[in-house]
Amino acid sequence: MNASTNSVALLSAAEQLALLRAKKISPLELAEEHIARIESLNPTLNAFVDFDAERVRATARDFLQSDVAQQPLLGLPISVKSSIAVAGMRCENGSLLERGQTPGEDAVAVAQLRRAGALILGTTNCPEYLMAYETDNRLYGRTANPWDIARTAGGSSGGEAAAIAAGLSAAGLGSDSGGSVRQPAHCTGICALKPTPGRLSSWGHILPCVGPFASLGSIGPMARTVGDVALLFDLLAGADAADPLGAPVSLRRYTREELRQIPIAFFEDDGLLPVTPETRLAVRAAAEALTRQGFRVQHIRPQGLEQARQIWWKFFVQCGELFLAETIAGREDQLSPTLLGFLSIARSQTPLRAQDLLAVWAECDLLRRQFLVEMQSHPILLCPASAVPAFGHGERAWTVEGQNVAYLDAMRYTQWFNTLALPAAVVPVGRSPEGLPIGVQIAGKPYADEMVLAIAAAIEQDFGYSAPPMANTA
Repeated sequence: MNASTNSVALLSAAEQLALLRAKKISPLELAEEHIARIESLNPTLNAFVDFDAERVRATARDFLQSDVAQQPLLGLPISVKSSIAVAGMRCENGSLLERGQTPGEDAVAVAQLRRAGALILGTTNCPEYLMAYETDNRLYGRTANPWDIARTAGGSSGGEAAAIAAGLSAAGLGSDSGGSVRQPAHCTGICALKPTPGRLSSWGHILPCVGPFASLGSIGPMARTVGDVALLFDLLAGADAADPLGAPVSLRRYTREELRQIPIAFFEDDGLLPVTPETRLAVRAAAEALTRQGFRVQHIRPQGLEQARQIWWKFFVQCGELFLAETIAGREDQLSPTLLGFLSIARSQTPLRAQDLLAVWAECDLLRRQFLVEMQSHPILLCPASAVPAFGHGERAWTVEGQNVAYLDAMRYTQWFNTLALPAAVVPVGRSPEGLPIGVQIAGKPYADEMVLAIAAAIEQDFGYSAPPMANTA
């Protein structure tokens, strides 16, 4: 980490844990560091929607009287996206329709973090019902990007990404059904993992991960370094006995020599939609860094990417609108412009019939098989996280290499891997001409989450997190 600051809150989570373990800082002192940053920067960023400094202090004081020293997280301050149940905290999915909702019990992943000794700071902002790549809603307003407050921090885990990037939180949990931890990580210069569905329990996500969203979506860890993402993944991985999709897969470790034997395919675009020149450079730079380190890297573009995007569209956009229909019926005057825009896109399509949904579900399985056969020769894919860097609030189209790029199309680079139920991580690599971070995406075969994180960590050695300028002003 190259944060040019003396703030302990901008150290990696692993470094903060080392200080706690060595008793060079107490859980209360570390909590105070984060409280001060939240009180200084959150009025500008609007990342947290439920934060109570006295509640945080009281929890930290309780740690001083408990055996938190025997727990792996030792009182580490962590935040949680407000679509994931945190008992007693506002988890409202960014909607006026859910105003004041406070779950009575934690999501499974949140309960696991508490048992590991995490100090839950609060819940973070998201777009209404998570249906956007920009975090804005009528309940709390928009979240700003700490690199440029005129731009979005992404969505739907935009509040979480902004909080972590600016050092308001050491790490946290987001969720991802179409890029919602990876695109915000790309926008804000942090790291994130969309796990293989079932590796981490998604039970307690307030919009349930059921139906097509059972394989499309998952709760995922977010942090400033790949090592910190891996730390949370290791703590949370393991089958939840009550999770219908739970996968009883043991953690796997790889030596550097084993990793170097894994063929890696990289590609800068899908052949249909351009990406910015700096995005191309970032992907090539990541591939070159791996090559210098002795990895086997080839330029290969997989088949079936556009088919995967079209399937995602039917599942996320059209089924998503159907899932919301009963909730919003008769109350659309209370919805945010962002959600109304999503609904307009969904309703412009030919309505799905039962036989259409059945056909696309079967098509998805056939495509997954095709992909898995192809990935036997290159189990890791390296590609962009998005066609564009963080965009201005409310923007919905861009000109890239002389071609018009529409909003949802620009995010196709993450959508593929939700359709295919593959694990995928993002690590910061490049910069746009405006100085905005550009993330690179690493995807792998199902249940190869540890392999994906290990390759991401190798890329991070040459790149990685830098503190946004405003983070050093707190």
